Amino acid sequence: MRTSTLVKAVTRGLIFSSCFIAAHAQTAWPTKPVRIIASFAAGGSSDLVARQIAHHLSSRLGQQFIVENRAGAGGNIGVDFVAKAAPDGYTLGLATSAPLANNASLYAKMPFNAAKDLTPIALVGEIPLVIAVNPAMKANNLRELVTMGKSKPDPVSVGNPGNGTIGHLATEALRLDAGIKLQAVPYKGDSPAMTDAISGAVDAVFAPVTSLLPNIEAKRLRALAVTSKHRFPGLPEIPTAKEQGVNVEATVWSALVGPAGLPPAIVASLNKEINVFIGSPDGKAKLAALGMSGLSGTPAQLSALMASEAATWKRVIEAAKITLE
Repeated sequence: MRTSTLVKAVTRGLIFSSCFIAAHAQTAWPTKPVRIIASFAAGGSSDLVARQIAHHLSSRLGQQFIVENRAGAGGNIGVDFVAKAAPDGYTLGLATSAPLANNASLYAKMPFNAAKDLTPIALVGEIPLVIAVNPAMKANNLRELVTMGKSKPDPVSVGNPGNGTIGHLATEALRLDAGIKLQAVPYKGDSPAMTDAISGAVDAVFAPVTSLLPNIEAKRLRALAVTSKHRFPGLPEIPTAKEQGVNVEATVWSALVGPAGLPPAIVASLNKEINVFIGSPDGKAKLAALGMSGLSGTPAQLSALMASEAATWKRVIEAAKITLE
């Protein structure tokens, strides 16, 4: 009887020790440098945000977080690399809404499924879009542009940074929601679209606010609306589209993700630290310098955002018949 009790006690002790060792092994992360894959080119806002996040995590978690740029295919190349990495916490990705939500409906063949092949970790921030016109245009706000789009015999021409970009999708969303005549004019980037709006070659431009802000401040362009939930701090006098009765919301948001199967303890640690950064005065200032408003939240909230945004833009993409090779 005593022997049996002793065996049971030893067995329980071994099981407890094994569980403790396993739990400790799971929490002993990171023990070596961690890569953060930035899915866009060096020097852009996505890359700079990734570097700020990497610096914060390096200082807080005791290992170096290194940014590696893998650009191309609207962000798909970098995110696909993350999706196919080992789920050990040593390869993460800083990606935007394009590969995490929009691209699934734009590309005929996607190399990954964002909902199945990725682990959502944390929202970081968003950059709203702004629709702006040449000051010679008679529209002083978005409502007046909508009225113009309904009364003009010819469509209002709206430049955007390229076929399938969020500026293009937002233009089509505006056309569909307001029921007006708009002609989306794709360019190869923000700058040529902005230049033609300033010259009057196109009636308006729809692009991330960061690219248009200097010319709006210099009065070379007139901002009509921003398309975020709330007004943009850099243009506090410009109302949102929804404030003007137009149901269009479009931003470029960024988030940290990992491969599917990332251990929950690692996800929780990263989510906590990123929320600390976003909520800190230093983090807010660094994001604001890039024209970005911080977003905090749980992994579940990021997952829900990815799904809802994918559904929203799928409807617009299918209605407007937009495709990318």
